[in-house]
Amino acid sequence: MRGSVKEIDYFCEKLSAGGPEQLGGSLKAKFGLSWQIVPPILGEMMSDPDLTKSQRVMKAMFQMVKIDINKLKRAYAVEQAS
Repeated sequence: MRGSVKEIDYFCEKLSAGGPEQLGGSLKAKFGLSWQIVPPILGEMMSDPDLTKSQRVMKAMFQMVKIDINKLKRAYAVEQAS
């Protein structure tokens, strides 16, 4: 599996139980331990040689509390008007 929405939801719920929500897909457990859920597709999009695409993905990610793969895909695929 490549980091499905169900998997991300499951791990976010389990790892952050009782902890505060944070932007950028980071989780903080109630005892202070921080986690980052990184689906493989995020790494692929962030390492794209087209810096415009990877920067759009990064900007979108830092506005999220929980990683939303569909929103990241839309940010990656959008064509900028010239």
